[in-house]
Amino acid sequence: MAVSIEEALERIYSLPVRRRREFIPIESACGRILADDLVAVHNLPPYDNSAMDGYAVVCADAGTTVEEATTIFAGDKRTLKIIQGEAARIMTGARLPEGTECIVPIEDVTVEGRHVTLPDSLAPGRHIRLCGEDIEAGEVLLERGEKLSAHHITLLASQGISHVGVYQKPRVALFASGNELKMHFETVQAHQLYNTNTPTFAARAGELDCDVHFIGTAADTLDDLLEHIEAALQSDLVITSGGVSVGDADYTREAFGRFDFVPLFEKVDVKPGKPTTVGTVGNTFVLNLPGNPLAAALNFELFGQALITHLSGTSRPYQHTIAARLAAPLKLRPGRRTLIPGFFDGERFTICDKFAPGMISPLARSNGFIMVDERCGSLETDAPVRVIPTRFIWRSDRPVPLTSG
Repeated sequence: MAVSIEEALERIYSLPVRRRREFIPIESACGRILADDLVAVHNLPPYDNSAMDGYAVVCADAGTTVEEATTIFAGDKRTLKIIQGEAARIMTGARLPEGTECIVPIEDVTVEGRHVTLPDSLAPGRHIRLCGEDIEAGEVLLERGEKLSAHHITLLASQGISHVGVYQKPRVALFASGNELKMHFETVQAHQLYNTNTPTFAARAGELDCDVHFIGTAADTLDDLLEHIEAALQSDLVITSGGVSVGDADYTREAFGRFDFVPLFEKVDVKPGKPTTVGTVGNTFVLNLPGNPLAAALNFELFGQALITHLSGTSRPYQHTIAARLAAPLKLRPGRRTLIPGFFDGERFTICDKFAPGMISPLARSNGFIMVDERCGSLETDAPVRVIPTRFIWRSDRPVPLTSG
């Protein structure tokens, strides 16, 4: 019996996961998932300092002329002090002398020799960066499950952190099967065609920060499939497409069964993509997608992404959506949840002119898709829809509604 998309995703996210860790330099950590909470050990700034080139003064000296006592540069080690009637010339980032109440920018004073005339009004704390106002020692800097970006590296460097513990990238194995299929680097004959699914899955898994391995192309024989499966099971996730129907040459189901395949679900109530199957062989997840390219790619975005993000250890594993308006009316046959590709321009979602399950051109022309409710027979222009993006990653830390209509 086919399960709903929500039930299929819930089963995926409930799977126990074995994650491996590694310790890497922060320069190599962009895009990786943090494996531990990190706590700040240094205040930032580490001391009160000047936010401007100017003069460190006491507010009681407003409107008077004071004497320049010293000049302080960033990195100056001296322990200094100013009193009423004095000013210290100070550079941006330099440590404040004791007694400083505000910084007066250099353009707001009049200087004659060592005499400095201050403006009539001075505000306490003006142009002063306080110790720890950005980051306080002891606060949580980053939480486990965070996907590290360049600006997270900034935080790590500010604390003198050179290496971080991250989860290893999910290892994804792919193999093709079918005597009629040839890879893009091979020559096709009149009765054959190029395999587009495997390169698509490999590229998309790479975009999702996986360690991807192509095992090869299996012939339509049980023995050859068994060899490819055995090699693929060294990975965290095996992705295949097609080969699970009842045709005489469809041995994929039987071959996985020889390795004690445990199905999580074998059909999903979705159009296109009903044969989508997910299960496990030991600690390895298995995803078998439909053979039709568009159906396979759209269902990868739902179930392949879910498996990969669950394996990755991210704190935001759930698919998110973008609120949009439909650019033109849509009519369809109710009865099953329907996936429809199109292009989101920042405001409106325009459905692809054609999107049959066996096509590949809609994949290149779309940047997302909508999932229309099984009870919905039509949507009018400007109807609100939820766009599931395919050209960038948009994830949530909790499940969100995915369906339009």
